[in-house]
Amino acid sequence: MSRPVNRAKRPASRRTRAWAAPAAVVLACTLIWSSSATTVAGPSDTGLKGAIDTILTDPRLDGGAASVVVADAATGETLYQRDSGDRLMPASNTKLPTSAAAMAILGPDYRFRTDALSTGTRQGSLLRGNLYLRGSGDPTTLAADYDALAAEVAASGIKRVTGRLIADDTRFDSQRLGRSWAADDESSYYSAQISALTVAPDTDYDAGSVIVSVAPGTRPGAAPRLTLTPPTDYVDLDIRATTVPAGRPNTLGIEREHGSNTVSITGNVPLDASTTKEWVTVWEPTGYAAAVFADALAAHGVRVTGGPARLGRPTPAGAAPLATHTSMPLKELVRPFMKLSNNMHAEALTKAIGHETAGSGTWSAGLAGISGYLKKEGLDTAALRQVDGSGLSRMNNIPAAEFVKLLLAVRDAPWYADWYESLPVACAPDRAIGGTLRSRMCRTPAALNARAKTGTLTGASGLSGYVTDAGGRELVFSIVLNNHLAASVKSIEDAIVTTLASSTGTTTRLVRPPPPRAATSGTDSAPALECSWRKPSRC
Repeated sequence: MSRPVNRAKRPASRRTRAWAAPAAVVLACTLIWSSSATTVAGPSDTGLKGAIDTILTDPRLDGGAASVVVADAATGETLYQRDSGDRLMPASNTKLPTSAAAMAILGPDYRFRTDALSTGTRQGSLLRGNLYLRGSGDPTTLAADYDALAAEVAASGIKRVTGRLIADDTRFDSQRLGRSWAADDESSYYSAQISALTVAPDTDYDAGSVIVSVAPGTRPGAAPRLTLTPPTDYVDLDIRATTVPAGRPNTLGIEREHGSNTVSITGNVPLDASTTKEWVTVWEPTGYAAAVFADALAAHGVRVTGGPARLGRPTPAGAAPLATHTSMPLKELVRPFMKLSNNMHAEALTKAIGHETAGSGTWSAGLAGISGYLKKEGLDTAALRQVDGSGLSRMNNIPAAEFVKLLLAVRDAPWYADWYESLPVACAPDRAIGGTLRSRMCRTPAALNARAKTGTLTGASGLSGYVTDAGGRELVFSIVLNNHLAASVKSIEDAIVTTLASSTGTTTRLVRPPPPRAATSGTDSAPALECSWRKPSRC
């Protein structure tokens, strides 16, 4: 879920997401393309070149950079290229090599494990020793999963633990944030800390975050009503907000203080305001997981009396297993990962690759594993730089040509069908299918046709994937646009892909992007976010 950094303005609130976007929202965001279509006759290479070159003259790209490549999926023949070797910031297109490497190295049936284990001796319902919670990096573990683990521990007959709860997150290292991630994103859920033990608050699986829900109080002057999902004392709510009369401006602010788990609730909440939901990261996700598990143990009648939980200690060899939770297999996990452009999934998988290939759950080991895979697939790894798994870092530099090489190479992989299904689908309104493309290229030949990974950072945008043209030929494309000052250049990307979908091997049908909408406060004047990150979705 890489996102725009250095934003001029942070949204005051982001609301809840649902897997299925309402049809009305999709229609409201639909752009009409057909009225600006022009047919260009001639050889496929000349016609396509002229059409895409024309699209790239859009003034929103003035002073910017564009790396674009189109190839025939069946033959690998390059049909169009523009500055194909230029190294640009790919944003979340970085998830393409990360996800492909994960499928190849870890395997489509790979599952993360979270275990409860014990040391010491048992005397009836008494455990004389410590209870260990050992994680392997699962970014999809819910509070309900920790509750199920606690229920299994209770079912084993344990009622009291004389030692402590030990949270073993040693599968990964202690580096929590990636290189050059923006400091002002610290409390934003798409920039959560990475740990081998964490908690996701809902089935969008935004690991390492909690959901703070704020509703107006019963009368003006009253404090707003707050709830936390999952319920946990690990996060403190500092309530400084006030309910104000209906019709007054909503100035609610929700943000975690640096280096703490205190979330400040500030501003005014009108009496007629709907509930606002904000996904906020926690400080130290290992402690978060331990706290949620400890609460679950207590709820199931298991008392841990040896003192506060300890974090970051390895589980001794020979510890007795009590309960295990396994994640969905990677071939299923890759769908919410890619459809919703989940940054934390990308980073957990990167460190898991490091552990698998080098016995070290670090970014450096994981990135070396990804690079080794890319080299085997014929990519020029000396021509690119990847410093994280998600694309959140602005230090990533990958040319469009290398993305196209990867998109061509994976078509022969035994796991390709599952990986291909994970790509967002243009104008498919269900979030589980359309993902970050669910409101794009509607009412065009690319709708329900193009499958591609999106990417967005301030001044950087990307779209890379597959589309079938009007003659039935599958095409591979990569579009990486950088250094633009416009809030969004998505319609330029969409025009290129729609042109590809509208054309045949002998005739190119140019589809021009619509002009940008007039900027208004809070919309086009602010940098664009990945579609799935908007709460509620405005895409």
